[in-house]
Amino acid sequence: MLEKIVYNKLVRDRIPEIIEKSGKKSVTEKLEEKTYIKMLEIKLSEELDEYLASSDIEELADLMEVIYALSEAKGISVTELEKIRVKKAQERGGFSEKILLKEVIE
Repeated sequence: MLEKIVYNKLVRDRIPEIIEKSGKKSVTEKLEEKTYIKMLEIKLSEELDEYLASSDIEELADLMEVIYALSEAKGISVTELEKIRVKKAQERGGFSEKILLKEVIE
């Protein structure tokens, strides 16, 4: 009897090829843009959870890959995303000073 595992999740482009090379068959579908963005957002949450659970640098790289794909899907190049990041860092700073804001007193 053939075993079928249902995933219904966004995967990297070469995953179907890797599955086929292992002697298994994959069933895939190419998503429409709106659905693709929604699935990227779900994937973003999954990758964040995996990183938080493990603190593994590989998971952090996966998170970046999803961020880049989501940016591109929303019409913003990785270069433009980096410009936005740099501008925000110049205006508001980064996180290198390790500052924990404990209170604001008025």
